[in-house]
Amino acid sequence: MNLNQQAGPITDNSRAREEVMPGAAVIVNADDWGRDAVTSRRTLDCVLRGAVSSVSAMVFMEDSEQAAQLARQHDVDTGLHLNFTMPFSAPDCAPRLRDHQEKLSRFLRWHRLAPAVYHPGLRSSFEYAVKSQLEEYERIYGAPANRIDGHHHMHLCANVLAQGLLPAGIIVRRNLSFAAGEKSPFNRFYRRVQDKQLARRYRLADFFFDLQPLEPRQRLKEIFKLAEQFDVEVETHPVHDVEYKFLVDGELTQFAGEVSVARGYRLRFKDRSNCVRGEA
Repeated sequence: MNLNQQAGPITDNSRAREEVMPGAAVIVNADDWGRDAVTSRRTLDCVLRGAVSSVSAMVFMEDSEQAAQLARQHDVDTGLHLNFTMPFSAPDCAPRLRDHQEKLSRFLRWHRLAPAVYHPGLRSSFEYAVKSQLEEYERIYGAPANRIDGHHHMHLCANVLAQGLLPAGIIVRRNLSFAAGEKSPFNRFYRRVQDKQLARRYRLADFFFDLQPLEPRQRLKEIFKLAEQFDVEVETHPVHDVEYKFLVDGELTQFAGEVSVARGYRLRFKDRSNCVRGEA
C-alpha cells in the first residue's frame, strides 16, 4: 500500500508542494471523550503527553460532565461526537431522548447499508437527537460545537445529511481514506460523492485515517508524509490497550520525521475547503 500515490491535483491552481510546509503536523483526534471515566482519563494522559491533538466529546454519557470540566481545566480542544447507536448512560438523560435514540439505533444497526438509506419515518427522531446533543454540548462546554464527527461515523448517515442537521461552515469529519484497491470501485465512488457534497457546506481535512492497523509500520510513515503537504486527521481510541500503550509510550513520534503531532484541531489549508481529497 502506497499512500503517497496521489489521486490527482487538488484544484487546477493548487498543487501539492514538494517542500515540507512550515509547521507541518498531523491531527491525532481521540474519539469517545466522556463515554466513561476510563476512556476520559486515558485520553487525557495522551493529550498531556502531546500524543493526541484533540478529542471528540460524547454527551449524555456517564462521564460527560466530568470530562467537560477536565477539558476546561487542561484546555483540551473538543468537538462533538454525535451518537445514535450507543445507549445514553447519564442518569439524568430524558426518557424521551432515550426512546428516540433506541429507534435510531435499531434502524442504523439493522443492516450495514442502513446508514446509506434515508428513512422518512425517523426524520423527527434524527432532528430531535441532533438538536438535543448540540444543545447539551453547548451547555456543558460553554460554546457551540465548531467541529462534529460521529460514533461509528453515523454523522454521515443519509438522514443527517439530507436533512441538513449539522450547522453550516463547521468542521465535519470526512469518510475514511483508502489506498487504491483497498475498497470496491462502488464503495470508493460513493465515498467520493459524499465527500464532495460535504465540502460544499462544511470544512474538511484532506485525508482521514484510523490509527489502526499499527502494522505494517510503513503505513504510519506514509500518513505522516502526507501531512507535510495536506491536512490529515488520524482517529484513535485510547480506551483500547494497544492504542493507549502506543500513544503514551511515544511510539507515534518515531514515524513523524519532520512532521509533529498538532496541538489542537487546526486545518492549515483553509483555501481547500471546497476541494475533495481523501484517496491516497
